[in-house]
Amino acid sequence: MPLFRRAALALALLLSLGGGRIAAQSAAAITVAEYGARREALARSVGDGVLIVYGALEPVPDYMPWLQSASFRYLTGFGEPDAALVMVVRNGQHRDLLFVPPRDPAREVWNGLRLGVEGVQRLGMEGRDIRTMDAVLDSLLADERPVHVVGDFGGGRTRSPHAQLVAALQERHPGRNVTDVSEAVLSQRGRKSAAELDRIRLASEISARGHLAAFRLAQPGVGEFELQAAAEHVWRREGADGPGYLSILGSGPNSTVLHYNTNSRVARAGDLVVMDMAAAFDGYSADITRTIPVSGRFSAAQREIYEVVLAAQLAAERQVRVGAQARAMTDSATAELRSGLARLGLLESPSATFDCGSVQRPRQCPQLGLFYMHGLGHGIGLEVHDPDQYYETGIIAVGSAFTIEPGVYVRTNLAEAMPDTPRNRAYLARIAGQLARYGGIGVRIEDDYLVTPQGLLRPSAGVPREIDAIETLMAEPRTPRDPAAAERFTRYRGGP
Repeated sequence: MPLFRRAALALALLLSLGGGRIAAQSAAAITVAEYGARREALARSVGDGVLIVYGALEPVPDYMPWLQSASFRYLTGFGEPDAALVMVVRNGQHRDLLFVPPRDPAREVWNGLRLGVEGVQRLGMEGRDIRTMDAVLDSLLADERPVHVVGDFGGGRTRSPHAQLVAALQERHPGRNVTDVSEAVLSQRGRKSAAELDRIRLASEISARGHLAAFRLAQPGVGEFELQAAAEHVWRREGADGPGYLSILGSGPNSTVLHYNTNSRVARAGDLVVMDMAAAFDGYSADITRTIPVSGRFSAAQREIYEVVLAAQLAAERQVRVGAQARAMTDSATAELRSGLARLGLLESPSATFDCGSVQRPRQCPQLGLFYMHGLGHGIGLEVHDPDQYYETGIIAVGSAFTIEPGVYVRTNLAEAMPDTPRNRAYLARIAGQLARYGGIGVRIEDDYLVTPQGLLRPSAGVPREIDAIETLMAEPRTPRDPAAAERFTRYRGGP
């Protein structure tokens, strides 16, 4: 679709369900019936018993950022804190009770209007006061029916809030086994509905236009933070929620740091900038990465690395079709990276290895892992790293939504990341010239892919990825910027 038509769609804004969420006119609604079908599918999967799904709790300082638990939102569509869903499943039938805080006008002056117990009915569930939940559960658990829970039970050394709620339940019912069935919801989330795909599409198209704004601002002396601000301004202006994850703007040496997100450096002439950033739309996140030359043209060495990465992405992309093995994407991209980096002399051969592990437990690892150390891609959706159905089936199918994001990162301190062995020293000596040529270059290219009944979509295509197209866009007049912005930023932060 031409860029001006996508822009026109984004500007045709309507209010969607959810109390003020701005949505492009083409966004399909996630209906009450669809949420009900999701709960129905979960009930069939889990079977008889009491199923408790915990929503995210409000932070203690209620002005801090808050985000609904993804699986809870998936099952209910409810976007307020301190709620829980209780499903009573028996003989294939289920009763859905949504426990929410009662309305409190005195409190709402601080945090806005709430749906309240009475308002839950419009969501297709029976509303209950959250203060009565323990008593209701105690009554339901008077017999020996199974108890299943869905929530965020991680937390490392400290128990998560959801884990604490389960512990309190078990204290009231000693010996009662509680089964975590969160994986069942993740499995459902792996196959996106038409409405979900529509939201990811819009998030990706809006994200691409934010990238274009950063392209047009990029120039020597620009701050990473300025590029971030240019993109995020577009996203909010066009109705997105905001960033779907912490924006990564890595210039120069920061381009080789995968999850760099300080975004405080000022780009210099000749730098590459890796821009891994995207918006979320109505809760669904896109994920796009582009790598651009801040001076407008790639150097010969930068071009050589970039061509290897792009060839890997295109090789993987050619494997995307309904019914295909998802593994073929990784295999194709990896083969291109191996052959490409061997051709550039960074690998001794496509299958070459180096000494890894420890002195006590030595082993061999592919040399490719020194320059490409992450997976090819991942599902996208309610979380930027969302499940996809091919995680379980291994097969690409309608309803899949995922990224393809190969990368190459040539660190100047590569030797420090390797055990000091005679074999590794010999390898580093052999590639010393290549490390001098390519050191400090990081390239990642990432696009979003949606598998719909009508075919494959790449909604991130609105921002170019081919070298000639990037350089052509970068040759256009730059967006005017405040030349003192970067100087003020670094001075305020105590920088040079």
